[in-house]
Amino acid sequence: MLSFLIKRLGLMVLTSLCLTFVVFFLTNLEPNLKKLAKTEANNRMSEVEVSSWLDRHGYHQNIFIRYGEWLGVVPGWVHTDQEDGSVIARCKYLADDDGNYPTFCGVFQGKLGYTTLFQGRVEEIIFKRLELTGKLMAFVMLLMVPTALMIGVLAGMREGSRTDRTLSTFSIITTATPEYVSGVVFISIFASAAFGLKWFNGTATSAMDNATFANFTLPVITIALYGVGYIARMTRASMTEVMTAQYIRTARLKGVSFRNIVIKHALRNALIAPFTVIMLQFPWLLTGVVIVETLFNYKGFGWTLIQAAGNNDIELLLACSIVAVLVVLVTQLISDIGYVFLNPKIRVS
Repeated sequence: MLSFLIKRLGLMVLTSLCLTFVVFFLTNLEPNLKKLAKTEANNRMSEVEVSSWLDRHGYHQNIFIRYGEWLGVVPGWVHTDQEDGSVIARCKYLADDDGNYPTFCGVFQGKLGYTTLFQGRVEEIIFKRLELTGKLMAFVMLLMVPTALMIGVLAGMREGSRTDRTLSTFSIITTATPEYVSGVVFISIFASAAFGLKWFNGTATSAMDNATFANFTLPVITIALYGVGYIARMTRASMTEVMTAQYIRTARLKGVSFRNIVIKHALRNALIAPFTVIMLQFPWLLTGVVIVETLFNYKGFGWTLIQAAGNNDIELLLACSIVAVLVVLVTQLISDIGYVFLNPKIRVS
């Protein structure tokens, strides 16, 4: 197990470097840099002025050197402005009271840059938004996973029965309904005076500071409803396959009660495939709830990602990509390790 973890961690580091370099390269293409120069300086700048601004701010350096600066393994650039003689440096935003600033300021130092959109340090903005989305993810998982597993197990216990057909139909409907449809329907019915059922708030902005049943229920249900059907269908398929296995038939012939067969023999093996699907919900919840966060005006991580992309905030966009990559890799690692505990016959190598 230890050697497996070491190999996987090394592979995770290599994968992270490759993926972040691809994102770094794409976000630093010339059209994006020109747009960045005009956004931060002057929209009426000429091509010559844009080129000069990019040169002064280190954007015309070799892409690998700039990637090394961003990682924090290459010293940051320092230039003197020819117009007013002021010092322009990559790490100048980290200057202390005496005007001193670090030579290295990158990912390895925990410095992710300065966001022009929110006018602050990127890591502070990211941590704040992650905290908000983490709160939303926690409530969604607490509702989604138990509900989905219960539906899938009940449907898969007796394949072809009326219960199976009813629950399978419900699962298909929830999976086929996009969040922007169910969210709008929930707001129209439960947060509008038109139906006389104004039980909840149509916005979750206040939930950012104080989550309550009224302001946090609709976004949680909207996200959970979509994931419930997907996990339930996978659980049902896995449960159906296990219930037809030879050892289940043997247990029935020995007179073991149906309840004990399901709980002690079938359920554990049936959870292997759904466990993978459940772990995949974490990266989806992190970056895939943009619609719900926008619909309910909940300014979490997904909302920040869209704002960074729409406003060409390169430093913030790169930081979001780091978090997304790490979440995907870590959840995959946990998924692989979880197989061993769910099925002792599985061994890692």
